Amino acid sequence: MKKIEYNRNIGIVAHIDAGKTTTTERILFYTGINHKIGEVHDGAATMDWMLQEQERGITITSAATRCEWIYNNEKYYINIIDTPGHVDFTVEVERSMRVLDGMVVLFSAVDGVEPQSETVWRQADKYEIPRIAFVNKMDRQGANFLDVCIQIKKILGANSVPIQIPIGSGDNFKGVVDLISNQAIIWKDKDYGMTYEITSIPDNMKNITKKYKNNIIEILSEFDDKIMEKFLYGKSSISENEIIESLRKNTIEMKIIPILCGAAFKNKGVQSMLDAICKFLPSPIDMKDIIGIHPINKDKIYRKPDENNPFSALAFKISTDPFVGRLAFFRVYSGKINPGSYSFNSRSGNKERISRIYQMHANKQNPVQEVKAGDIAAIVGFKDIKTGDTLCDEKNPILLEKIFFPDPVIGLAIEPKYKSDIDKMSIALSKLMEEDPTFQVRTDEYTGQTIISGMGELHLEIIIDRMKREFHVEVNQGKPQVEYKESLTKCIEHREIYKKQTGGRGKFADILLKIEPGESGKPGLTFISKIKGGNIPKEYIPSIEKGCKEMMKNGPLCGYEIDSAKVTILDGSYHSVDSDQLSFELAGKFAFRSASKKANPVLLEPIMKLEVIIPEENMGDVIGDLNKRRGVIQNMGDKKNIKIINVMVPLSEMFGYVTSLRTLTSGRGTSTMEFSHYYVVSDSIMNNILTKKSDKNEKK
Repeated sequence: MKKIEYNRNIGIVAHIDAGKTTTTERILFYTGINHKIGEVHDGAATMDWMLQEQERGITITSAATRCEWIYNNEKYYINIIDTPGHVDFTVEVERSMRVLDGMVVLFSAVDGVEPQSETVWRQADKYEIPRIAFVNKMDRQGANFLDVCIQIKKILGANSVPIQIPIGSGDNFKGVVDLISNQAIIWKDKDYGMTYEITSIPDNMKNITKKYKNNIIEILSEFDDKIMEKFLYGKSSISENEIIESLRKNTIEMKIIPILCGAAFKNKGVQSMLDAICKFLPSPIDMKDIIGIHPINKDKIYRKPDENNPFSALAFKISTDPFVGRLAFFRVYSGKINPGSYSFNSRSGNKERISRIYQMHANKQNPVQEVKAGDIAAIVGFKDIKTGDTLCDEKNPILLEKIFFPDPVIGLAIEPKYKSDIDKMSIALSKLMEEDPTFQVRTDEYTGQTIISGMGELHLEIIIDRMKREFHVEVNQGKPQVEYKESLTKCIEHREIYKKQTGGRGKFADILLKIEPGESGKPGLTFISKIKGGNIPKEYIPSIEKGCKEMMKNGPLCGYEIDSAKVTILDGSYHSVDSDQLSFELAGKFAFRSASKKANPVLLEPIMKLEVIIPEENMGDVIGDLNKRRGVIQNMGDKKNIKIINVMVPLSEMFGYVTSLRTLTSGRGTSTMEFSHYYVVSDSIMNNILTKKSDKNEKK
């Protein structure tokens, strides 16, 4: 029987092109899951199974797999999630992190800490995930391991501890010195790095080895009294096991980040990384007990990662498979579940029959008869499970914290090429929306067009490509548009009396509400009822909230969503015969619309964080171009004879920027962009946007 302490649930994350999928392919090869190494550039990587991934050489969807590794004569079971690096697919990283216990963060030895590296690092901090770092691409010209270690410390604020140092770099990269065991590991090229030789440290590296070994002990002595005592008084030597134990404890407590190095493409360093996953990253029992609330009385509930505790699991991803149908990926936090049994969905309040359970290997499914605490698996045969739902034991219900997803920032209008495909298009869109919470579909209130929204141009391009290939629906598309938002700036009280008499039973609702800007950091509607003495019956209050929520989707300025608002119901009255839920819902709608118009609404636009890497001679032209695009330069720096500019710039000014940058720098400049925040649009630009919107509506 496998013990839970030998389970590892890890993710591999990094900036785009740092070698995540290549590293995962090597792990699958060395652990015996694959008998042939799949290469990303050949479109043959196991984990990049989608056609779009194989064609573009990028990861789009996070893929899960499971492998086994023998370390210290014990068999470890490692669940691995390979995540995308492109910022448009950040949702895949976000939802994977929610269910992981540990992480391997990859950095390119040439490029060091890049913008998306910072993003995934912040996400890992948010979910308090212990991690180790692997500096990849040591075989590339310009690789500098120690420079990357310094960047991790400076830019990410992490207590980085190199536990290996490379022997050579670029074409001369042969292996590593293991600072814990004081031995050199040299990989053999003739058998794909399957075998390696453990030898003594080269003479020219003995001094640097001693320096960095002392560095490990110095850092550990800050957190470990035993090691500090031995280090200060030197009465007895510090053993290898003591260093490993202390490194493990402090890695799990997120006090330090052990750093390894290698070249995954050249098959060097992957076995050491697998050992480090087993040695330093936590098992489910090393993590804190999962905290949830009771769905009804809202009491806090703690669940231990134990198969004898009541069952609780979190569904973190929904996907559609052409052969088995809809799959729900889930992480079991406590208890166990078998095929054919029932589980309770805390969100919907319904029971779900679990017809089959699969252990996933990219897009292949291996049926299993049981999953226990600490496992990640997928189920089929469910009726209504959404991303972020809690599955649990009906007699012991629990509601786990939901996963937060960022709002889409870019949209475009689509219509089916052929009228006969209208139904097929709506089915395709609803399935894609179920899979990806950052993809949204709405109908424009003014034009009647179907607008699809996502995290970037590439995101929507992939969605349209998937509609064509997977659902056989071809669409005509408009130009990409920015997803603006609206925000209220004043507090307004408003009374709404809704009356309708058409003979027989009429409609009546009377409400007094206060509408004001929402609290910062609290998106959506905050609804408070201060009704006393039964002026409005309790059963009608949710209808008012529903009406207000509905109107938040179409703001008073030009129909964009209102980002956040607070509504307080102060007073009202009802009619014993004419009042009903629909009357109060409509009153809520009309009241919110009228009050929001008076609440001095403003338009918000998405601001992007842009990093531009250019040769020094192009600085003037590029900065001039960014100023024209309303860019605000945050800072400028140098990295290996090139200039780095960090800018905050509105998304509306960034369409076609890559082409413009290439022209200005003769193809030598590169840029990466990610969403930062929403900010108020100036009056002149807002008037311009409103004019364009009204002109468009008139044409329609």
